[in-house]
Amino acid sequence: MVRPHKHHPPHPPPSETPAEPKRRSHAAAPVAAVILLAGLLLGAYSILIPAMLGVMLLWTGGSFLSTRMNPFSIGFYLTTKPSWSAMGVVFLSSFLLLLSAYLYLVRGLAPLVPGVPGP
Repeated sequence: MVRPHKHHPPHPPPSETPAEPKRRSHAAAPVAAVILLAGLLLGAYSILIPAMLGVMLLWTGGSFLSTRMNPFSIGFYLTTKPSWSAMGVVFLSSFLLLLSAYLYLVRGLAPLVPGVPGP
């Protein structure tokens, strides 16, 4: 005995407009937070580590800012632009790292170069 096939409803028609690509990326925020944490922890070994990481994040934030301001960046060399909140986290992390390096130096909490006693 042959069983009859159940009738499946037709698939809904595809949407009229294709989904637009995501235009804002938040990926830089967690990366900046991890770099901030690593810089604060490694700052106990050398003041140069948070200072260099802070300068690197400041440079990265400036690069992100230039991509946000450049109208030709989307589609020319980027598929998505960084979000304003991600850029804020990057800049805030860079300032916190530079401030921590300064405070480590002023308070004498860490040596400038590992293995060399501070002043």
